[in-house]
Amino acid sequence: MPSVTHEALVELFKNRPTLAAEMLQDALGQPVPAFTEARVVSSDLAEILPSDRRADVIVVLLVGEQQRPAMAIVVEVQLGVDPEKPYSWPVYVVQTRARHRCPTRLLVVAIDAEIARWCARPIDTGHPGLTLTPLVLGPEGVPVVTDAAQAATAPEVVVLSAMAHGQSEAAEAIGVAFLAAAAGLDEERRAVYGDLVLSSLNAAARRTLEAIMKSGYEFQSEFARSYVAKGVEKGREQGLLEAKAQAVLAFLEARGLEVPAEVRERVLASTDLAELDRWIRGAASVGDARELLATTGS
Repeated sequence: MPSVTHEALVELFKNRPTLAAEMLQDALGQPVPAFTEARVVSSDLAEILPSDRRADVIVVLLVGEQQRPAMAIVVEVQLGVDPEKPYSWPVYVVQTRARHRCPTRLLVVAIDAEIARWCARPIDTGHPGLTLTPLVLGPEGVPVVTDAAQAATAPEVVVLSAMAHGQSEAAEAIGVAFLAAAAGLDEERRAVYGDLVLSSLNAAARRTLEAIMKSGYEFQSEFARSYVAKGVEKGREQGLLEAKAQAVLAFLEARGLEVPAEVRERVLASTDLAELDRWIRGAASVGDARELLATTGS
């Protein structure tokens, strides 16, 4: 079942049909024909694939009074490695090309850099000369939107920017730029996009934005509530890990034992609460700090 993050990204491309063409041209440097309209069309490719196997979004760029298809863009959001995709993606492209009788591009959106590299691998179909190389929009290709005017004209782009760069130093500026765009959105998009942006930002940037926004703001979508809850829980666990690690070191030092750099680094790097508890108990009896790691098989 697609995750809420997957569905959120898909909605960005559905809500702004020109987004696929903008990302191809502006972020990836791929030529896009001049068009008068970008239209989201049915992504059901049931002629060949089962009904539960369909592209995430298909956008057709139309030209002229006759609304002739100039290019089709198959948009696929990919959040993890899926060995089935190298087999289904070529089908999406070929089938879409046949249906709309126009050149067709595959745009894969991956907000994780490692997944983006996996998605970009050429797909050898087995037919001589027929190799499909996906066009991948990874985090490095997503623009960092900090300009309020740009955000106001392209709110989906600034949301995408927050999802890709929300943990960077630019997070606060991205969030403030989004606030400038939020006033022009309808109530539903303002709620959903606001939650997406806030839940994507690092803690410092989120605190700044929450202070700017009206008092008593609450996350309005289940996506953001669950996302932030996980972040809070992760923060609590990280704080407990750090406290226990410091307790181990403090116990050793209080007993007058020298703590070598390699021991200090190993203790501070631990992500196992049970291991840290064993070290706290062991710190009371070891004669040398190095013994602490040796007694636990580390």
